Amino acid sequence: MIIPKNIEELASYAEKGKNVFFFTADWCGDCSFIKPQMPEIEADFPQFNFIQVDRDQYIDVAAEWSIFGIPSFVVTNDGEELGRLVNKNRKTKEEISGFLKMVEG
Repeated sequence: MIIPKNIEELASYAEKGKNVFFFTADWCGDCSFIKPQMPEIEADFPQFNFIQVDRDQYIDVAAEWSIFGIPSFVVTNDGEELGRLVNKNRKTKEEISGFLKMVEG
């Protein structure tokens, strides 16, 4: 999991490569629920870079990307959005994996 140090680094991932942006926050219980399973999800989808985005640190990005619930996932390829799993519900490993398989085509 890549954790960007600043907005410039985050922007560089948004522009190129196959990326999964994982919007989260320290205080988010549902985020804490899924975080221990993220290494397994990452291992199952090595074609993607997984970028953890702290919603509070990057609140402007979250607003610009219409991230109103966390945890949320946005998949991009060279700057083009391929899909999103954005809602206020708790996510399961199976739900996230199914979403990534669908986006992957």
